[in-house]
Amino acid sequence: MAKPPIPAAGLDTAHSTGAQDVWDTAAIRRGHLRVRTLVSVRWMVVGGEVALIAAMAFVLGYHGPYLACLGVIATGAVLNLITGAVWPMPRVLGDREALGQLSFDLLQVSALMGLIGGTANPFVLVLIAPVTLAAATLPLRPVLLVGGLASVLSLGLAVVSLPYPAVSPEPRLSLEYRLISAVANIAGIALVAGYVRQSVVEAARMALALDVTQAVLSREQRLSALGALAAAAAHELGTPLATISIVAKEMTREAPTAQVKEDAELLMQQAERCRDILRRLAATPDKATDEVHERLSLRQLVQEVIEPHTNASKEVRVEAIVTGAKNVKTPDVRRLPEITHAFTSFVENAVDFAQSEILVSARFDAETITIEVRDDGPGFAPEILAKLGEPYVTSRPGAEGSRTGHIGMGLGFFISKTLLERTGATVSFQNGKPRGAIVSARWARSELEAA
Repeated sequence: MAKPPIPAAGLDTAHSTGAQDVWDTAAIRRGHLRVRTLVSVRWMVVGGEVALIAAMAFVLGYHGPYLACLGVIATGAVLNLITGAVWPMPRVLGDREALGQLSFDLLQVSALMGLIGGTANPFVLVLIAPVTLAAATLPLRPVLLVGGLASVLSLGLAVVSLPYPAVSPEPRLSLEYRLISAVANIAGIALVAGYVRQSVVEAARMALALDVTQAVLSREQRLSALGALAAAAAHELGTPLATISIVAKEMTREAPTAQVKEDAELLMQQAERCRDILRRLAATPDKATDEVHERLSLRQLVQEVIEPHTNASKEVRVEAIVTGAKNVKTPDVRRLPEITHAFTSFVENAVDFAQSEILVSARFDAETITIEVRDDGPGFAPEILAKLGEPYVTSRPGAEGSRTGHIGMGLGFFISKTLLERTGATVSFQNGKPRGAIVSARWARSELEAA
């Protein structure tokens, strides 16, 4: 029995079982905490600490070990000055360097809080700052280490700290209250860091997917430009090549010597070879020009979309139709590589899941143009349908139910939807009745129609 073909690796195809993880976290696998960011945030923390001590001493009139507090704050300021002087501001810290710097910040803030009440001081939540910075800029492991250290220090401050400063000596808050405050602080650290981390991960994944989309669009535009250039070259060079052939024939008939006749025949052969090369390069007949290449009928458009997949599977028939409103002229449309790539991708997906038929239809009226891909497969899973068009959303991470064995990474629909929306289309995904998936894009006629 022949082995099934190995799916070709493409933009939406995983190369290995670990590929999904690579794409999901590629932008945050390495830390990107810059010295400038660390120094700026640390100065903000130092400034806040100075303001806190000043408020407690001069505004509230609390008695406390403020000289010791200023010494702890000065330690943080000195380290920040050294950090800014030793390393260039644009430099990205290594993961271990960043871990060490943020751990020092946690220890410095904890020492200050230990002098002014520990977890009885509401400003103990400043411990959140280094953890939040780690969550926004570092890989997961350093984030967990920084968060774990912050949690241990919070619990330690509940047990070991000086009393909270006050105007007059007051009873020390109970251990139970301080422990509950520490637990609340840990919960706050986890919640804020979790929110920040999730936002950073989503932003990184979106940025990566948009980069891939831009690469696809750039490639399609280059291919389209190449096709136009080939068509123009075939047309423009046809006349001089024909002239060369005619002159070479005359030289062959009137050649005074055998050597001249041989050279003339070689010239004719090479001219004909050039014409053959141009015919192969051109995607349109040799009479096509740039203007002709840049516009096409709706029927030509849908035929171009289905052409790569007409014989892709013996089990599935792929057809295209064009319908329009009565007494409305059929429009010619602009050749846009975004549309061709997007709908070719939709048809490719439909071939994987259709039972026997895929229909690509173009409809038009006086105001709009709509292109739709409909198949008779199982349709979109309900849990996927609401999220289609977002990056990394796929119903077949292991190619389940796929005819070709294509392992989706959830980028194909996102790329296609983004490309279509850039042309002014409104894109929708839905399930048909009684079965099947429907993908459609609708444009205002003025957006797509060729002038």
